[in-house]
Amino acid sequence: MHAPVSSSADSWKRNKSLRKLKNNIREFLYFFSLWRKSLQKIGGNFGGGVESYFLFLRFLVVLNFVSFLLIAGFVIIPSFVFRSAGTSVVNSTGDEAFYEGQCMKYDPNPQGLVVFYEYFLHLLSGKGFMEDSFMFYGYYYSNNNTMENRSLFYNIPLAYLFTAVFYFAFCLCCIIARMGATVRVAVATGGSTISNYSMIVFTGWDYGCLGNQATKLKQRNIYYQLQVDLEEERIKKQAASLTPWKKVALYSLRVLMFFISFGLIVAAFFGIFVATEFSQSNSDKPGILGLVIEYLPSIVITAGNFLVPLLCDQIASIEKYSPSITVVVALLRAVVLRLMSLGVLLFTLWSQITCNGNTEEGECETCQYNYDKYQCWETSVGQEMYKLTLFDLLVNIALLVLVEFPRRMVVDNWSSKLSQLVGRQEFVVPSNVLGLVYGQTVVWTGALFCPLLPLINTIKFVILFYCKKITLFYNCRPALKTFRSTTSAFFFLVVLLFGWMLSLVVMIYSLAEIRPSMACGPFRFFPTMWQIVPNSFYSLSKVTQEFLFFIGSQAFSIPLFALSCVVMFYFIALSSIYKKSVAMLKAQLKLAGQDKQFLVKQIEKLNNNI
Repeated sequence: MHAPVSSSADSWKRNKSLRKLKNNIREFLYFFSLWRKSLQKIGGNFGGGVESYFLFLRFLVVLNFVSFLLIAGFVIIPSFVFRSAGTSVVNSTGDEAFYEGQCMKYDPNPQGLVVFYEYFLHLLSGKGFMEDSFMFYGYYYSNNNTMENRSLFYNIPLAYLFTAVFYFAFCLCCIIARMGATVRVAVATGGSTISNYSMIVFTGWDYGCLGNQATKLKQRNIYYQLQVDLEEERIKKQAASLTPWKKVALYSLRVLMFFISFGLIVAAFFGIFVATEFSQSNSDKPGILGLVIEYLPSIVITAGNFLVPLLCDQIASIEKYSPSITVVVALLRAVVLRLMSLGVLLFTLWSQITCNGNTEEGECETCQYNYDKYQCWETSVGQEMYKLTLFDLLVNIALLVLVEFPRRMVVDNWSSKLSQLVGRQEFVVPSNVLGLVYGQTVVWTGALFCPLLPLINTIKFVILFYCKKITLFYNCRPALKTFRSTTSAFFFLVVLLFGWMLSLVVMIYSLAEIRPSMACGPFRFFPTMWQIVPNSFYSLSKVTQEFLFFIGSQAFSIPLFALSCVVMFYFIALSSIYKKSVAMLKAQLKLAGQDKQFLVKQIEKLNNNI
């Protein structure tokens, strides 16, 4: 009779010890989390909004480092091992003699006397000794096919392609997982318009604030949130009371401002197109002049990303939207500019490489791509992404040293009206996060052509973390007009997902459409990079082929689809139940508030009667 009680007590003790072990492991891992104390200090002094930027930066650092480990483990280290072991190269297609000729000539680092400063120029441009290294796609030309010796067998081209595919899939899974966590927080902390005021008053205070300055800042933030809500209500009432003629005038103003902002963005795109064409046509210039010409697209893109958003912010303030919509409109224009500027650069490179898509005519007739300009076009694209990444880091460091520190010194030590009017610069979270999204999109785009780019981006983001931390504590004051941390975190992840999609389009087109360089790279003997997959499939054993055919057949896919539908409908039903439960709880809270108001009124009546 007492056995069940004993067993239940034992199971309760085991569950309790298991929970305690999990909590200890979680606390142990939290103790070793990256930048733990720095993030606590930032959140305590400047609130959760600014801390969300550094949390997002830490997420990208970990993402890039793990991605580098994936690429190094499956591509870089095996290539290094095979090269060091002197492993023989086996051409899986057997048609190397067909491609011998002018399309096979490629010498990225010719031997000879090189002036010392040329090494510095090569480090910045990615040419010379940098081009002839594991950094870029073209270095893997000696490892162009299956590597084999007596004890080793490894297909470098297949590993290169599948690693790129899994790299993109891994990044997508990480983004979706983080978006799910952010959505849960946003739903838990969100509310209707009616309850916004009570939430700000009763739950808006951040008890992690340290010091008088942080306390005053948080008070101003709460004051601004209330002001924004009241301003939005005022604008809604004003818009509802507008006469038809005033509405026509307002909408006409917004349409005009839209076309002006659109014209600025198009002008920036045209400048990038012209700068890229000029840079590609004059990239053979020697010395410092050649380096400046090579960096011309990066300079124009950076200048456009800085100037056009400033003008669009002023335009958004003229359009007379509500404060929250004004911020969103300005940010959407900045997102379009940053992502599409990279798209314009890639389109210009594509038109140069493929002769505007006519691979059977003109300079592309012999090799099916513009061999005269691009002996190894994959490495050229990787060099452009490498220069964009490096230039973005150099610009951030230059701004810190040459602009932000001098501005703080002038404002703190010069008591003129101009310096007081300008004041210290604000740490604007949205624009800083968009810079991170742009940098990560560049890395995703160039990872196929520059395998070490995730490692470079990891180092860049680590340096950027300390630069932004220094400028936050010493040079900046946090902006008062910021997003709420939950809303902004989800918005930034959505923008990051758009950047991932842009990079995915570039990768798919490069794998399936453009002819790989015949003079370099692991795919030089294939008509497309993806051709290695069917070639490798038919080289497998018959049992493996039949198993893979079964996975792709209707006998496997239809039951899998049916099971997926059942699981999906189950989670949809579960979500609907949770939604109804949340709605019922909110209704109960509202009724409880009404009951309290009724009791307060009854108490007041009784007091008046007494």
